[in-house]
Amino acid sequence: MENIEFLNIILRDGTSQSEAFAFYDQLDIVEPEEMIGMWKGEEIVTGHLLEGLLTASGWYGKEFIDEEHVHPLVFKKSNGVLYTISPSLLPLNLLLQSLQNIPKQILSPSMTLLRPIINTNKSAARLRKVNHRGKITSAMIYDNKGIIDIFRKIDENTLLGIMDIKEQSSDKTFFFILRKA
Repeated sequence: MENIEFLNIILRDGTSQSEAFAFYDQLDIVEPEEMIGMWKGEEIVTGHLLEGLLTASGWYGKEFIDEEHVHPLVFKKSNGVLYTISPSLLPLNLLLQSLQNIPKQILSPSMTLLRPIINTNKSAARLRKVNHRGKITSAMIYDNKGIIDIFRKIDENTLLGIMDIKEQSSDKTFFFILRKA
């Protein structure tokens, strides 16, 4: 089965963590210079606690300006305008602990209220190559969070990313895709 065909199936139906890792592991590496630009994100359902959080809060994707300047959290207003937020102002531990009790429908209005506080034009991450699961590939390292997003290439315009969260107590990994905007 072709990579894009399999991707469409798991985006539609979800998949297990082990199947998602098997897919990720067989993909090619991606070089930092291939990542420059705006990318639209989409979550893959594998059973991770964060699933649905980004989508419900209006997450658009990521912007890679160059290797030293990355906006890891780009959101979209209801009028279509994109804006970036500072991940250092998001209490990830609290979110992970309380996600079971937060109704997803309040996330988008909450982001609208918080936008003036968490909005930023400053870069909040950078690109580096890391050795992960046997391959040296591009990774986005957050400046002030214990998070690294590691990428593999599905094709020239589609990446599969995994989020490695240092503070996470779960044994599950968050999977997402990025499509060149």
